[in-house]
Amino acid sequence: MIAVTPKAAGHAALPPMASRFVDVASLPWEPTRFAGVDTKMLLMEPESGMMTVLMRMAPGAKLPDHEHALIEQTYVLEGSLVCGEGECKAGEFVWRPAGSRHEAWGGPQGGLMLAIFQIPNKFFEADGRETDLAGQDWNAAWAKALFR
Repeated sequence: MIAVTPKAAGHAALPPMASRFVDVASLPWEPTRFAGVDTKMLLMEPESGMMTVLMRMAPGAKLPDHEHALIEQTYVLEGSLVCGEGECKAGEFVWRPAGSRHEAWGGPQGGLMLAIFQIPNKFFEADGRETDLAGQDWNAAWAKALFR
């Protein structure tokens, strides 16, 4: 298992068992393919798909229909995260079981949240394709990790 923090300064030179201290403020916000949703990748383990992400959502910005293939956890730092089942406000935590499917959007003030994924979400496109957050074919990118 080789985990990384993409774009973290100085990590490449560290020995394998060294702690990785991350200056989160220096990491760039990366726009996603969904308008108003930006991320900072704090940890990514490419083989398994495990990731920890700082996510920022503008007011009303939407993550369309998607499924959590494995457990997903979100702690809201500022604002709120809303879905058809309720609203998770600043200082609150929500987790979703494997197989849960929904849409989610930033609350009235938007939201800043720490999200932990065991494997990337599967987004359901209007044309029937199943993709990940980057728009890659989900099965080609992640099915092997799910069934390892």
